Amino acid sequence: MVFKCQEDSFLRKFTSKVVSCEKVDSGFNVIFEDTVLFPEGGGQPADSGWLNGREVRNVVRKGPTAVHFLEGEEVPFQIGEEVEQRVDWKRRFDHMQQHSGQHLITAIFDREFGFGTKSWWLGTDDSYVDLDTKDVTKEQLEKVEKICNQLIVDCTAVDVTVYQPGDPVLQSDGTRTRGLPEDVSGPIRVITIDGVESNMCCGTHVKNLAQLQAIQFLNVEKSKSKCLVHFLVGNRVLKKLDECYKREVKLNNLLNGGPASHIDLIMKLQTTVKNSQKVCKKFTTELAALEAEKVNSLVPKPLYYFVHRLDGMDSDFIFTFLRSVNLPECFFFLTNGDETRKGQMVLQGQAKDIAKIGDAICKALDGKGNGKGTRYNAKVNNLKAIAECERIVKEHFEVNNGFQTE
Repeated sequence: MVFKCQEDSFLRKFTSKVVSCEKVDSGFNVIFEDTVLFPEGGGQPADSGWLNGREVRNVVRKGPTAVHFLEGEEVPFQIGEEVEQRVDWKRRFDHMQQHSGQHLITAIFDREFGFGTKSWWLGTDDSYVDLDTKDVTKEQLEKVEKICNQLIVDCTAVDVTVYQPGDPVLQSDGTRTRGLPEDVSGPIRVITIDGVESNMCCGTHVKNLAQLQAIQFLNVEKSKSKCLVHFLVGNRVLKKLDECYKREVKLNNLLNGGPASHIDLIMKLQTTVKNSQKVCKKFTTELAALEAEKVNSLVPKPLYYFVHRLDGMDSDFIFTFLRSVNLPECFFFLTNGDETRKGQMVLQGQAKDIAKIGDAICKALDGKGNGKGTRYNAKVNNLKAIAECERIVKEHFEVNNGFQTE
């Protein structure tokens, strides 16, 4: 059957009688004589909405019927009861814009370049068409976008016609289909964009391309088997523009300059950061070498040594320090980061000591890593346990025979 939502995509409320109301695991499946709530199909997600004020969690089509799912334990409706169906119009109109926009985009890519559409996806943020081509150039995108937006400016009509199965019109060259679901029966809807295309479809659509407002391509995502063209239609274009403008205002304040200078200012910042990183790396390695020199000069030689840097000791410090120390008998326990974030742990010592206490230390720090031979590396999540780990080390070496340095 053709549902009420397909007869009039702009209808927001409708009253219909309950045909069945069946209990399922966590709620009830309700079927009506007709429905204004669109069930998922044709690449378009199901509508959201309400039945006598109760939120509908999902709507699916099973053959000629639409099944509405409501959560709850109590029977929501009686058979024969009249129920007001109300559509989440913001969501519905967004889906209408994206779906009609997809029909237009598909038709123009096919007409201009012979690129067929294998499938499409209506996402929550953007949508895409999967074109039957290995690549789409920037020039091709710009041409299709320009043609689509001109057809929107021209207020091109969109018509929905219902045909009976077997109607010769459905076999004409002007009516295309990318395949209807196998369980579709009864009347067939054909969506016609005046002068552009006619296509079988079960989804909801606008009446005029002017209602699409605008189409904007975002990017082309390529792989061996796919070429996805991501796009926005209508209110999503305005939403993206608003997001970009707000981001631009923040950048104006952060960079202390207008949009025209953003790229130059960021490039200068990148250069400054790179130079600062070089200087920081030099100081870090020098500090690590000094720390190692201090350890090497200790008398008597320690059995273990702790280095815990709360200021974010990086890998350069750790491995410069470990390369520079000359105490093969000493057990080193190094960590970086403070207690509020994740950090790094490195153990170095004799293989027998690493094997004995490495896993226990890693576990106490809620870490993930492994040890092999004289080294144990791990990413850790619980730096609050450093004191507990020091206790493990001290007990292992018998604290009276060694000493620690912070």
